[in-house]
Amino acid sequence: MQPGAAGERAADVVVVGAGPAGSTVARHLAAAGRRVVVLEKSAFPREKVCGDALTPRAVQELRALGLPTPREEGWLPNRGLRLLGGGVRLQVPWPDLADAPDHGVVHTRARFDEALARHAQAGGAQLHELTSVTGPVVDERTGQVVGVRARPVDERGRKAGEETVWRAPVVVAADGVGGRLGLALGLHRREDRPLGVAVRTYFRSPRHDDDWLESWLELHDPATGTLLPGYGWVFGVGDGTSNVGLGVLGGDVGTVDHRELLRRWLAGMPAEHRFVEEEQVGPVRGAALPMAFNRTPHYTRGLLLVGDAGGMVNPFNGEGIAYAMRSARLAAEVVDRALDAPDERARERALHGYPAAVRADLGGYYTLGRVFVSLIGHPEVMRVATRYGMPRPGLMKLVVKLLANLADPTSRDASDRLVVALSRLAPAS
Repeated sequence: MQPGAAGERAADVVVVGAGPAGSTVARHLAAAGRRVVVLEKSAFPREKVCGDALTPRAVQELRALGLPTPREEGWLPNRGLRLLGGGVRLQVPWPDLADAPDHGVVHTRARFDEALARHAQAGGAQLHELTSVTGPVVDERTGQVVGVRARPVDERGRKAGEETVWRAPVVVAADGVGGRLGLALGLHRREDRPLGVAVRTYFRSPRHDDDWLESWLELHDPATGTLLPGYGWVFGVGDGTSNVGLGVLGGDVGTVDHRELLRRWLAGMPAEHRFVEEEQVGPVRGAALPMAFNRTPHYTRGLLLVGDAGGMVNPFNGEGIAYAMRSARLAAEVVDRALDAPDERARERALHGYPAAVRADLGGYYTLGRVFVSLIGHPEVMRVATRYGMPRPGLMKLVVKLLANLADPTSRDASDRLVVALSRLAPAS
């Protein structure tokens, strides 16, 4: 990096946040020969609220990134979903896809995020941990974002040094659900898009090496007994612990005590699972799930939004990692082309291709997801779907393809063709 004026540094791209989206875009751009700097307010390893489970779509993105996932390094493979609901227990393997593996993996977010960040570093990206971005730098003449202001902090987030200005022709916001950079430009959360909530903790359990992702499809509001739009999960981590939690997808999430909901759900678990207080490892933690493009536009004035900052979470199931990495890969392809543009106007035209690319890739599918969230928000719909859907394995295989975005567009299978057709026909808004 070449210094500019006092207290200034320069790069081709500044990435704010080193979660899955930030590290992915940084690795892809560094591999393309771009000077990339990543600013991360925490230090690795660090906790993030997540189920820790990666579907085949996420494994596909890891392969595109060139990051291996060996079991001996803590990447526990999984074969598919075990669904429980309506008195039925059903195992649905991940489908065979032309463009993705036939397995997922589980890896704790503390290890996963650090692995991605170090992979980006190894590929040439410059990572600055314990560096808090305080706001964008905006050109007064053009209104364009031309960099960010950042300062070193200690592990408690307290100021630990003088502010630096990082300048770059492109800034990528990968700063999570809070989206402070987007907010600074007036990009607020869209109220017409669903927002979910997830809570989770860990337990020492004999189920720690289960190679199926277990989803419990019946959650009841402890205050009213109403069936909620969401599911509980039990994901073996392979290190002696299981990640156990629940997600509520949409609805009036602010009226539910999610920690109490988790406590009551766990109280009904079989004793042999050992999901009891004496075996709990760490506190219950919660986080919001910004779903279905709930902050747009995804590009404006030199700033791209990727991952949770752009509301990329899948509204069908609350999965975020695969779509954070997918949006980051699309962003990297667009930014790389834009940096080759002959002038600022051509670069700006190229960067406007990013929202179009994300919309084309996920827009129709997420529109279907918003309809799904709206439907399951009605307890009677959720009850009927669970009672009559679970006993029908063929139907549930189609449902898994839809919920996990695992339909194969090259397949002649009727369920694949139906899901692909629905996604293409839905308006990509």
